[in-house]
Amino acid sequence: MAGPKEDYILMMVGGLTLDPTTKMPIVVLKDPDNKINLPIWIGHLEAASMATEIEGIKPQRPMTHDLLRNVLGELGATVEAVEITELRDNTYFARIEVKTREGGAVHIDSRPSDAISVALRTKSPIYVAKAVLEVSSELHEAAEQGAAATDQNLAGVSRDKWSEILEKMSPDDFKYKM
Repeated sequence: MAGPKEDYILMMVGGLTLDPTTKMPIVVLKDPDNKINLPIWIGHLEAASMATEIEGIKPQRPMTHDLLRNVLGELGATVEAVEITELRDNTYFARIEVKTREGGAVHIDSRPSDAISVALRTKSPIYVAKAVLEVSSELHEAAEQGAAATDQNLAGVSRDKWSEILEKMSPDDFKYKM
């Protein structure tokens, strides 16, 4: 399995909310000390998948991410971690780190929303590459400066501003909470 993840930061799902401008769901990842926040815009179906797991709702039949967890379990594989590995052209990339029954390691390319949904179901750690946090922060700051006089889109909010916004929010402001 992979050694220490010195180029990554352990994060967890802080909650789900909606972008007030676009009405798109956002999953907010945070570090254990709540000093770093990473908002990732996701689709409605992916948000619903996360929400059912966060809320402890058990559907009558397995949904897609439940199916993936069940298939891995039946094959004797375990999810070791998920990693948000890259931010390229405003798109996040992720992978699911799986340990096979024989002890080998497999890295499966994934959308971050799917990786996070699998991590929630398998109680696996979520790691975000430090480089992703740096690039994300730089993009948000550049967008914030460019959008300062125009419309206030949450995609253009710096990491520090996100911290300020999230600190002012109460748990009731999140549709689904951890």
